[in-house]
Amino acid sequence: MTDYIGMTLLVLGIAFTLFGCLGLIRLPDVYNRLQAATKCVTLGTCGTLLGVAILSGSVSIALKALLCGLFLLLTAPVAAHAISRGSRRAGIPLWSGSVVDAMKDTAPAVDGSPSEPRAGG
Repeated sequence: MTDYIGMTLLVLGIAFTLFGCLGLIRLPDVYNRLQAATKCVTLGTCGTLLGVAILSGSVSIALKALLCGLFLLLTAPVAAHAISRGSRRAGIPLWSGSVVDAMKDTAPAVDGSPSEPRAGG
C-alpha cells in the first residue's frame, strides 16, 4: 500500500514540476512566472521528496528528504517575494493584460529609498 502512495506522490510531484516549468516558458511577465515557479515547482518538489521519503525504506533518507522539503517550503516564498519586490522597484512593468495592480500607487524607488505614494494618483 505504501508503494502505491509513494509512487502516486512521485507522479504528482513530477506533474506539478512539469506544469511549473511550462508556466516559466509560457507566462507573459516576471510576476506570473514567479507564481508558476513558486507554487507549482514547490508543490512538485515537495511531492517528489515526500514520495522518496515513503519509498526509500530508510529512516535517514526519509528524514533528509523531509528536511529538504521543509527547507524548500520556508525559503521558496521568501525568495519569490524578494525577486518580485526587486523587479517592481527596478521598474519592470506588469504584463499589459494584467487586471489588478495593487502597487500602482507607489513609485518604484531605484535608489534604495523606500517607495513613496505618488501625488495625485
